[in-house]
Amino acid sequence: MANIKMFKLLGVLVAILLILWGILPFLRHQPITNDVIATAIILIMIAFAYMIIMFNPSWTKAVFFFEGIIIAVAGYMLLEFPYNLEFAIVGVIIIIIAILAYTQKLPPKMLRWFYR
Repeated sequence: MANIKMFKLLGVLVAILLILWGILPFLRHQPITNDVIATAIILIMIAFAYMIIMFNPSWTKAVFFFEGIIIAVAGYMLLEFPYNLEFAIVGVIIIIIAILAYTQKLPPKMLRWFYR
């Protein structure tokens, strides 16, 4: 039981660090470019996803699906040429994995990440 509490505490701390890392350029008054905005969006959404999955593991598939959408859209819309395609491809792959997890078409070793 203590290990689970420690795991959740560490997860919350990592999520807070990701959020701070995402908003740090805005706090430092650095030039805000599309790359900075895309990075901040992705880091903050991943931090919230960690917290949601940690406290409600049954939402893993849904969070994974929406993280794929966020990565694909934010990367494609906000980043420059080669990176936007890479982020779009990674986002689409994450979306496909989430859909396959919903339909339980993934190999059993991968399905155990989504069904606890």
